[in-house]
Amino acid sequence: MMEDLPLDQVRTLLAVVDEGTFDAAAAALHVTPSAVSQRVKALEQRTGRVLLLRTRPVRPTESGEVLVRLARQVARLERDAYAELGLSDAGEPTRVSVAVNADSLATWFLDALVRLPARSRLCFELRREDESHTAALLREGTVMAAVTSSPEPVPGCSVRRLGAMRYLPVAHPEFAAELLTEPLEESVAAAPVVVFDRRDDFQDRFVRRLTGGRRGAGSRRHHVPTSEGFAEAVAAGLGWGMVPEAQAVPLLRAGRVTVFAPDRAVDAPLYWQQWKLDSPALAAVADAVMAAAAGALHR
Repeated sequence: MMEDLPLDQVRTLLAVVDEGTFDAAAAALHVTPSAVSQRVKALEQRTGRVLLLRTRPVRPTESGEVLVRLARQVARLERDAYAELGLSDAGEPTRVSVAVNADSLATWFLDALVRLPARSRLCFELRREDESHTAALLREGTVMAAVTSSPEPVPGCSVRRLGAMRYLPVAHPEFAAELLTEPLEESVAAAPVVVFDRRDDFQDRFVRRLTGGRRGAGSRRHHVPTSEGFAEAVAAGLGWGMVPEAQAVPLLRAGRVTVFAPDRAVDAPLYWQQWKLDSPALAAVADAVMAAAAGALHR
């Protein structure tokens, strides 16, 4: 029950996580470091769990993440309530934090945000993260919503299917003619490839499908950690890559890339997960995201 979890202790836990140290949290809360330590210790005793890893910066444990998420949700509800009562600072916008993958951010997601009227006074804090990892930010309580590849809802969250982002296997025409020859499953596994970062295994999965799991993408890899830069690197001939259809089509029309495996497009399903809160701001963002996705993604 809420009375069993004193809000001052929960908010102190959140401040420690956000600020990174007990001293910084004390300064932010205008109390002594000793008071911060005592509140966190009291909360750990009350819950019977270790809530923080005393590292630098401090990190929440799995149990701590649950309470951090609670603290952010309570803060969100308080701000919404104050706004409805006309008690909020008229000059302070409503902040909405969202985790979104780079390809969505570069192609369709911003269109969702501009659909919201300026009078809504929303302020967005976007966290760029791979779609397979955005759910972790929800679980930690870092963001209140996320575009994710997971259909399984994070505890305390709802999930809705957005659609599928289609990726085309493309390369510069001269690169494809020289290096992506038949048999394709052998040449593509040996050719230079563009990847987003060291966690990006999308190209590897594509090659494994071609080779029946025998091989992944080649060892000569160019790491290009922006969506726009990735597409440009492929168009420049650095290597082949899986490029979102929305980015590939203009390059195809300009003759800068070619689809070297026309029947091998890959559809990556995307989902919208958000906190289960009766928050007008969050509901408005969700509606705009669903509308933008309906026009940009494959069903």
